Amino acid sequence: MKILLAEDDPNLGDILKDYLELKGKFDVTLCKDGDEAIRQFNKEQYDLCILDVMMPRKDGFTLGKEIRKVNADIPIIFATAKGMMEDKTEAFGLGGDDYITKPFRVEELLLRINALLKRASRGKQGEEAFPEKFQIGDYHFDYVAQQISHKGQQQKLSTKEAELLRLLCIKKNDVLTREEALLKIWNDDNYFNGRSMDVFLSKLRKYLRDDPKVEIVNVHGKGYKLLVS
Repeated sequence: MKILLAEDDPNLGDILKDYLELKGKFDVTLCKDGDEAIRQFNKEQYDLCILDVMMPRKDGFTLGKEIRKVNADIPIIFATAKGMMEDKTEAFGLGGDDYITKPFRVEELLLRINALLKRASRGKQGEEAFPEKFQIGDYHFDYVAQQISHKGQQQKLSTKEAELLRLLCIKKNDVLTREEALLKIWNDDNYFNGRSMDVFLSKLRKYLRDDPKVEIVNVHGKGYKLLVS
């Protein structure tokens, strides 16, 4: 499997590349800045991206946005020496799948990579058992197209927004527990993933606000419920 690694520290970049190729058996492309990384991403097919946030020419968050425009589903891990809550929230808000703070052990990074790739592989199997199109009041939701339509207007969704709305639709008028949503979408119900999910829920509420018959409510101590009257 192929990994795109964007890291401007040449020593760290070489260490990560060598370790992931030796221990993880991955084919790793190392780029020294964001501009080089996006050029390489547009030339090749990759299975996962590891993006350093603090890079010259193009930072990791900007690079992540550009990658998401090309491929909405590829797993992205952001890596940075910054550990502030705002950075973690931004990373997940951009559609990042994981976040690791420097300094970190390369063994931990490999574990995170394998977990993300396993989840991505599992997500491609057996999903046809659930509907892919839903009617939510006056809204039409196409999960595959990742799009909500309402009175001729379309709203494009990110991958995680679409996954979260799909779970809510499957559980319509019933409780979707917080743990179930986090484990199915993020594969981990930790605090930071929970904060990220709160951001996506706020966006979904905004997208659905024009129909008073539709509401996403918090169920105290349990989770969330998509109410359609």
